[in-house]
Amino acid sequence: MDPAHSRIGFSVRHAMVTTVRGAFLEYQSRLYFDGRDPSSSQAEIIVSTASVDTGVEQRDAHLVGRDFLDSARYPRMRFASTSVEVAGPDVYRMTGDLTIKAATRPVVLELTYIGHVTDPFGYQRAGFDGTTTINRSDWGLTYDSKLAEGGAMVSEKVRLQFDIAAIRTPPVG
Repeated sequence: MDPAHSRIGFSVRHAMVTTVRGAFLEYQSRLYFDGRDPSSSQAEIIVSTASVDTGVEQRDAHLVGRDFLDSARYPRMRFASTSVEVAGPDVYRMTGDLTIKAATRPVVLELTYIGHVTDPFGYQRAGFDGTTTINRSDWGLTYDSKLAEGGAMVSEKVRLQFDIAAIRTPPVG
């Protein structure tokens, strides 16, 4: 993945009336996509939990603390694909294991293939958009502040977004 042109983000309802968006700025990734045989495609993304950025320093500090990601104890989260299947024209379903904190659970990403090009520098690039929604408490993200009117300060449902610009690595040799 090209980190200058990719984004690993999330969105979550806050106070039941607005949506907070953020991204993780530091990650390592490997992606192998085979358009002729999508089932042989693979992906792995390892994210630095301390690299969360919502644009609000105080909120970011809360997110990396013990109420949420607990970055001091769990500095990384990881997604590793286990299977890929065609779901429709230019749409793929990638199943994989998502590890956050000490919990690993299966998730299914819906990936849309945007297309591919050769850039002016001769690199082959491909683009994908992926999303999935998780229940944060399934991964031990159990902050549970309630509103006076009822409801949660932070929704249980978190939408994960993967805006991927992949660059083909030249063959060795």
